[in-house]
Amino acid sequence: MAKSKQKNHAPVFILTAVFMLVLSAAVSAGVLMIPYERFRTYLHIAFMNQMPAPSEQSNGVTGLVITENDQIPTEQTGQGTLSEEGNIIRPSFGDQYAVLSCEKIGLSVPVYWGSSPELLERGACQTTSSVVIGETGNVVIDAHVNTFFSDLNQIQVGDEVVLYTEYGIFTYQAKELVTFENTEKKYVLPSVEDKLTLYTCQAQVLGTSTTRVGVICDMVSRKFYQAGEEAQR
Repeated sequence: MAKSKQKNHAPVFILTAVFMLVLSAAVSAGVLMIPYERFRTYLHIAFMNQMPAPSEQSNGVTGLVITENDQIPTEQTGQGTLSEEGNIIRPSFGDQYAVLSCEKIGLSVPVYWGSSPELLERGACQTTSSVVIGETGNVVIDAHVNTFFSDLNQIQVGDEVVLYTEYGIFTYQAKELVTFENTEKKYVLPSVEDKLTLYTCQAQVLGTSTTRVGVICDMVSRKFYQAGEEAQR
């Protein structure tokens, strides 16, 4: 009789073992997925203007048109006559219309008007709520810390930063190094002061950083090409 009871319990023991094996496998798979999810989140670093303005969002939905421009001169001599007064060329969303340079840290990166994941893969992005380069106000530019702005934190106070465009050359000097949370907007808001604000996420191995590091630069000189001499090639 005892042997019969043991035989009846055998299938139960087998099913229990199989269930525990499946459960362990599921738990292990879930644990292994956690680093991947965190890494995937890291790859999609969140910037302060990640959610575009309605017009920017519309461009993303209907099909973003990206205009590359490798004809922007990055030399201050031999490119035409420069003057303190002139006209800007207003860009369209997705246009590369400038090159950002800081020789001190070996930085040279294309600047696009507007912000989207596609544009951030190609260079730095200027939020459309800031002024066009050459206008009076706050020029706000950001890029990914793991690509184009990886050395942004190497800029020191006093370093020269230059924005080259087809219509002029605009020189700034680093005035202040800042660290702020993504909820703090004072550095990226419009301003009556003539300045350049560069920022990126604080470097972090895993997960999404909510801390931003930035450089506030004062305008040193504003030079426009004379009419008809825009970026002579």
